[in-house]
Amino acid sequence: MATQMPARLAALVLLGLASVLPAVPSAAQVAASSSTTPGDPAARPFIEKMIGDGFAVLRDKGLSRPAARAKFRAILQENVALDDIGMRLIRRQRASLSPAQLDAYRAAFPEFVLNAYADRLYDYADAKVQVQRTVGRGPYTEVYTRVTRPGAQPIDTIWQVKPAGNRLMVNNLVVAGINLALTQEADFASYINKNGFDALVTFMKSANARSLAVSTK
Repeated sequence: MATQMPARLAALVLLGLASVLPAVPSAAQVAASSSTTPGDPAARPFIEKMIGDGFAVLRDKGLSRPAARAKFRAILQENVALDDIGMRLIRRQRASLSPAQLDAYRAAFPEFVLNAYADRLYDYADAKVQVQRTVGRGPYTEVYTRVTRPGAQPIDTIWQVKPAGNRLMVNNLVVAGINLALTQEADFASYINKNGFDALVTFMKSANARSLAVSTK
């Protein structure tokens, strides 16, 4: 579990993030439907800019690792609905938590996710992401992309984008038909069942401290 959680969370930002809605349909199912709409026209440029900003940091040879890491974190904080996602991952346990437990989790979770992402983004420096289309689904817009890397099979992904005030935020990602945040929710539930909720928070805090120590060297 200690290795699964950061790895899955890193994948969530590279290829996205799960809502409480049912699993997003496959690309084939969407293509077969004649009743879909393109959704919010701002969703496509929003995702394209987020991806472009991320790769610009990855490929900037003038940036040190700590400086690049700080830029990644700023991009994620600005564009990903971290608190909403964190609350969904513990939705089944939330009613049993004390205010202090919930506050501790909400304080540790964003930093834990951001560190997991920032530490692994360089693995995707050679990737290309092409936006293919957008589909409206209720209040959300799904942005369909294809991720390609040299020597690897293409991966189709669906970013779920939601309105947040006067802007948009990443709310979900489905990779090759698999809802990654729902998988992460199952990982969290399994860890909590075996070790308790407080142990999960302690795990995240320890990971955050390790990442801080590395980033300040």
